[in-house]
Amino acid sequence: MSNNYKNHLGRIIKQQRLSLPITLQQLATTSDVSASHLGRIERGERFPSAHILQRIAKPLGFEEDELFTLAGYLSPQPTIVAEPSPTYGSKRLDPYVAKVLAQEPVELQRAVIGILTILKSIARSTGQASGEQYKN
Repeated sequence: MSNNYKNHLGRIIKQQRLSLPITLQQLATTSDVSASHLGRIERGERFPSAHILQRIAKPLGFEEDELFTLAGYLSPQPTIVAEPSPTYGSKRLDPYVAKVLAQEPVELQRAVIGILTILKSIARSTGQASGEQYKN
């Protein structure tokens, strides 16, 4: 496993954690993975096993398959071009975006999926924060 790949996944995990925002210790508590191990993953010093990814996916707001795809344990869905409106999580991708993305290298596809996941999480947390304002 190249250092670039480990660093890439670690950066995505850290960005997602910070966007929520939760501390490394909070993630460690909710995922039952030590904070020191999570820190090594975020710095690219360690590459997480599938078991660790499974534990941190939900607390970070990822679907397991999204995080497994980013880690390279799952291949991006080959149906991305075949379907008229492929799905991303529970949303449908615009057909043009899906077609263009399918023509890109797998590394770029993973990066885009990571960015979309982070944006989805930010949108969810922003929506929750807005809802809390109106309750008071």
